[in-house]
Amino acid sequence: MSKRFLSIIAAVALTLYASAASAQQLSLGQISAYLNQLQTAQGGFTQINADGTLSTGQIYIKRPGRIRFEYNAPSDSLVLASGGQLAIFDARSNTGPERYPLNQTPLSIILQENVNLEREDMVTNVVSDGTTTTVTAQDPDNPNYGSIQMVFTANPVELRQWIVTDEFGAETTVILNDLIAGSVIRDILFNIRAEMRNRGN
Repeated sequence: MSKRFLSIIAAVALTLYASAASAQQLSLGQISAYLNQLQTAQGGFTQINADGTLSTGQIYIKRPGRIRFEYNAPSDSLVLASGGQLAIFDARSNTGPERYPLNQTPLSIILQENVNLEREDMVTNVVSDGTTTTVTAQDPDNPNYGSIQMVFTANPVELRQWIVTDEFGAETTVILNDLIAGSVIRDILFNIRAEMRNRGN
């Protein structure tokens, strides 16, 4: 087989691979539309913490503005976002949750009522490997709040994982397992005051 023929085969193969990769890359408009129609979802998650430790649990999403992370033992902690607040319940504490404004965390980007990743300076990087599209986004008005790196697959479009980088540069990775969209999720799951009463805070 001649070197010329091998070169032609290699060129065709590279062209086909490039076409396939391009076909799988999602646009920012497609991703924004997917997030905006994702009203409710629930599933499992594995979290890689900034110190390298692992946590697992269940996640509940009810957009806009609400998310719940229930951590399995031995952590048994809880993170709730609701009413513009992010509350972190430590199972070892009886002094109530730590609270932060949700809009000062990168999670607010995917929980806002109208996600528009095409907004100027919101997306800082987009990478595709032909199978997944990874988008790094930040609050364009407050980039010091940190960023979120989201990984999506196509056909159908699905959010697979994200990496939150906080204002100090610490990274937390959340890998989603069997996320089911369109679930019926009770509002009480996102009620911070009710959770405080349940925990005797």
